[in-house]
Amino acid sequence: MKPLPALLCGLVILFGTAFASPPSAKPNILVILADDLGFSDLGCYGSDIKTPNVDALAKDGLRFTQFYNTARCWPTRGALLTGYYPQQMGMDPPTNNIPQWTRFLPQWLKPLGYRSYHTGKWHIRGAENVLADTGFDHSYRIEDHNRKFNPRNLFEDDQPLPAAEKDSGYFAATAFADHAIKCLKEHAEKYPDQPFFSYLAFIDPHFPLQAPAEDIAKYRDHYLKGWDKTREERWKNLREMGIVNCALSPLETEVVAPGFKPKVREQVGPGEMERAVPWDSLTEEQKKFRLFKKICG
Repeated sequence: MKPLPALLCGLVILFGTAFASPPSAKPNILVILADDLGFSDLGCYGSDIKTPNVDALAKDGLRFTQFYNTARCWPTRGALLTGYYPQQMGMDPPTNNIPQWTRFLPQWLKPLGYRSYHTGKWHIRGAENVLADTGFDHSYRIEDHNRKFNPRNLFEDDQPLPAAEKDSGYFAATAFADHAIKCLKEHAEKYPDQPFFSYLAFIDPHFPLQAPAEDIAKYRDHYLKGWDKTREERWKNLREMGIVNCALSPLETEVVAPGFKPKVREQVGPGEMERAVPWDSLTEEQKKFRLFKKICG
């Protein structure tokens, strides 16, 4: 029996942002997806990081206090775009074999008059041709996710693009936003009477953490206080906002970072470490490394 996309309506309501339109009109839908983001990294959830645009959206909308995902990027994307559990559509574990009955959100929306636009990370195994396989009208994607300044594998409307040249000023997050805006401007000019679905999927802040030099400079000295102090401050802010009502969880000092291998320390030096331990227990060399660590694209 073919599974029913029971989550689709919930996804549209949950993630959709309706722009100004008559009450009887179909709403425009904008989904902005961050990759492996901790919810307290946003200012509207108590962060010390400045996120004014996201905060403005939250001020006029809803902030959820309970929300579930699959804890990894590709199963979450599969569930979000189809309404199915990742296991139903071969995404967890990944099989590269999506069932033929699978329908993606643009394919459900198209008969309702919607045009759909994808921008950013894709990572849906088994549906590599975004337009042909899933019903989007335009797509801009990056496939080498660890090169945010000079990616080599870029595609627009499923056609390969030239690599971004080193020192060209390219930055993936900016390029993604520019493409999404371009699509919506085109939509307003050519299809003003049709609703749109825009799916803007950033790579950030998925590792490797890469940011423009001017953004790094803003926070270079901010975390000298250490991560214990930062965690406590964010927890207090969340409590004051009424988002959480619980004790601060202890550090999981016995958990080894999933990506850590012994050769990593050999490659980057003794400042690297595999566990989250109390800040005051680190050596000065480890503190300095953690504070100013930067991976270049």
